[in-house]
Amino acid sequence: LAAIAAEARARWPVLGRLVMIHRTGTLGVGECSVLVVASASHRPEAFAAARFGIDAIKSTVPIWKRETWADGTDWALCVHDLAEVHELAEGG
Repeated sequence: LAAIAAEARARWPVLGRLVMIHRTGTLGVGECSVLVVASASHRPEAFAAARFGIDAIKSTVPIWKRETWADGTDWALCVHDLAEVHELAEGG
């Protein structure tokens, strides 16, 4: 997450506060698991940085998700290769 924050600040130097949180532990259906908040002097930069943050978390952070069903548990099936933060496309 620190690498994502550093990259966001490099791409949008006008950023004020930047918060990224990913919950761990047991979550109920419909509960929020991730939060990204960005502030800037102008909305477009804040929105772009927040979108970059959530997209980067999903594509670069190795978060393992174990799902529990009525008849057992299993690891999430929607796995994909992870990228490095600096490899993400420019501009968002």
